[in-house]
Amino acid sequence: MFLALGRLCTRGSRAKFLKTIYASEILGLSTSAKMSLKLKNAKRIEGLDKNVWIEFTKLAADPSVVNLGQGLPDISPPNYVKEELSKVAAIDSLNQYTRGFGHPSLVKALSCLYEKFYQNRIDPDKEILVTVGAYGSLFNAIQGLIDEGDEVIVIVPFYDCYEPMVRMAGATPVFIPLRSKPVDGKKWSSSDWTLDPQELASKFNSKTKAIILNTPHNPLGKVFTSSELQVIADLCIKYDALCISDEVYEWLVYTGNKHLKIATFPGMWERTVTIGSAGKTFSVTGWKLGWSIGPKHLIKHLQTVQQNSVYTCATPLQEALAQAFWIDIKRMDDPECYFNSLPKELEVKRDRMGESPADSVDIF
Repeated sequence: MFLALGRLCTRGSRAKFLKTIYASEILGLSTSAKMSLKLKNAKRIEGLDKNVWIEFTKLAADPSVVNLGQGLPDISPPNYVKEELSKVAAIDSLNQYTRGFGHPSLVKALSCLYEKFYQNRIDPDKEILVTVGAYGSLFNAIQGLIDEGDEVIVIVPFYDCYEPMVRMAGATPVFIPLRSKPVDGKKWSSSDWTLDPQELASKFNSKTKAIILNTPHNPLGKVFTSSELQVIADLCIKYDALCISDEVYEWLVYTGNKHLKIATFPGMWERTVTIGSAGKTFSVTGWKLGWSIGPKHLIKHLQTVQQNSVYTCATPLQEALAQAFWIDIKRMDDPECYFNSLPKELEVKRDRMGESPADSVDIF
């Protein structure tokens, strides 16, 4: 609205009148028309208002329902993880803001852990970014690296936020399906779902900015093999494309499989952002802490997005997570290390579900 000041002068006195003039009166618009112009959503979120997790939450509100739709563990986090958080909460200085790109003790712990797999030094300050969950890592990567007009290859089926995040950046998702092979009467496995190398190659072109890889895969559980990852790596290098590698389930690998990081393949470190999750690593999904690891020439762009959005993550949670990591880093070859004990525990449950008669449970 506009404000107009009118003055009426009389003998010996002066009065001030404040008149309110609405834009709708000047432009001849109705109030509803005015609202439709001013309160309309931004084009970048057009058509992205539906969310599968909202639907799952409604369906799972029934106490008789077992929610298999979300990565929400039905087990308690390790006691030492909870104890570390309790200790940290009592330290006044750790209840204040911390470094925006990752609490110092946590990025050091992450650097120490992942250097064991990358076989090269990872700069904790320039090559690691701590985020609000893996969601935050994905958002930072896509907003920081993907432009309007770019194409991003998305493997189907995919975690639900990949497509809307790509579209919000103004880019076009290009879908490539995992196809199941005939099983010839044997038990069906996630490894029976594969990409067709020729079909995948046909999706790459000069507009391809990135491919989003998810291994171990959600929802299928597929662990991509060395040869499968090499096909992807070769195409990324050939077309000078980035790889955003979502590896939040990196520790949940069962007998007979091995998780490999595509960033460790020749020529891939410099073009890969690898994403991890505290929620999936230590069964603390409510902590909402994730991280991105990659070369500093990529991570710096993710840092720019973070400093201009959420800025930083909760200090007590980061410190507690750092101390939990140090406990398990020191015993990685021990069966009691949570990285080793969690998949063993869940594999038993996986087997039990796999042996259940198909008609004994309703799955939606």
